[in-house]
Amino acid sequence: MKNVKPRPLDGVTVVSLEHAIAAPFCTRQLADMGARVIKVERPGVGDFARKYDERTHGMASHFVWTNRSKESLTLDLKHEQAGPILEELLGQADVLVQNLAPGAAARMGLSFEALHKKFPRLIVCDISGYGEGGPYETKKAYDLLIQSESGFISVTGSQDSPAKAGCSIADIAAGSYAYSSILNALLLRHQTGLGSHLDVSMLESMVEWMSFPLYYAIDGQAPPPRAGAAHATIYPYGPFPVGDGSNVMLGLQNEREWQVFCDKVLGQPDLATNPQYDSNPKRVANREHLRGLIVGAFSKMSIDEVVQALEDAQIANARVNEMKDVWSHPQLQARGRWTQVESPVGALPALLPPATSNQFEARMDAIPAIGQHTLAILKQLGVTDEVIATLQADKAI
Repeated sequence: MKNVKPRPLDGVTVVSLEHAIAAPFCTRQLADMGARVIKVERPGVGDFARKYDERTHGMASHFVWTNRSKESLTLDLKHEQAGPILEELLGQADVLVQNLAPGAAARMGLSFEALHKKFPRLIVCDISGYGEGGPYETKKAYDLLIQSESGFISVTGSQDSPAKAGCSIADIAAGSYAYSSILNALLLRHQTGLGSHLDVSMLESMVEWMSFPLYYAIDGQAPPPRAGAAHATIYPYGPFPVGDGSNVMLGLQNEREWQVFCDKVLGQPDLATNPQYDSNPKRVANREHLRGLIVGAFSKMSIDEVVQALEDAQIANARVNEMKDVWSHPQLQARGRWTQVESPVGALPALLPPATSNQFEARMDAIPAIGQHTLAILKQLGVTDEVIATLQADKAI
């Protein structure tokens, strides 16, 4: 049997009343680090993210991504027997994470104030769209809506059409801040012996990410213009078509690189000192004409030739990969970043967590079926067979 090295969160138990992405992404990261995560789901239907699509061998792509290494406990929280069961569970837990509708947890007696009296060491993390208090406290919030409310969409897309991000960045931001905040709370509890209340807002998480355009537009100045996949305020920095019909992404950061780019890549050394292009603000102002010169030079080359020329000149570059290219990306393959996890539909590929440690291996266990661990968890809690039978008869588990 393989000797598993200790993980940072071994022995930590997390109870999660979660759905969608933000909270599940937070708790999956806790599970990666060794925490036991008990995911409480509605009987019969479970987390509604299970039904977003069926693209991953019959399972939902979002759910597969955010729910490995968890235990699924189905429990109707409105059932009269659910309260004592949940209280027993929380009495053995270190962390409660919830992203129910605003106010729902408090109505069930699961506010931090109520729980802290019973379980002073329990860390309670509430994830919501807009946070506690304020005029938006009860406003419904989904990823796309927060991308819009935070100003992200206003600076993203083309000049003629704003666009959202292609993945759930507001959920990811909130889930990541919740994850790091819980780690901080665990460290603080080691000093104080007390649990913390963590209030994580999707809006505030995204506004933090928006700090560059916010400061750029301070005091009523114009925001960064929407520039598609190009950089709004640095040029040339973005995608350019090449002769074989593909695209290359390149980025110049300073005047030295601009001179090398003109000489070694474009073969036009005099362009570097052209008064229209001899500083970044001038290149931004004259980007359309300059783009024509770059596209003209690249049109005579294939993607491999352009990339090689940029590499030889030590100019930062990337291929504009599609999803099929990322699955087979040579760097991920060479570093052994793909593994497999089990699921109700069989083994599925899974990316190892981005931060690699020389001290332990991340936990990469199965994605649970709905209610897969219900009976085992109830028996661990000492719930009697009679109560279990009642819950089953009432379809409360």
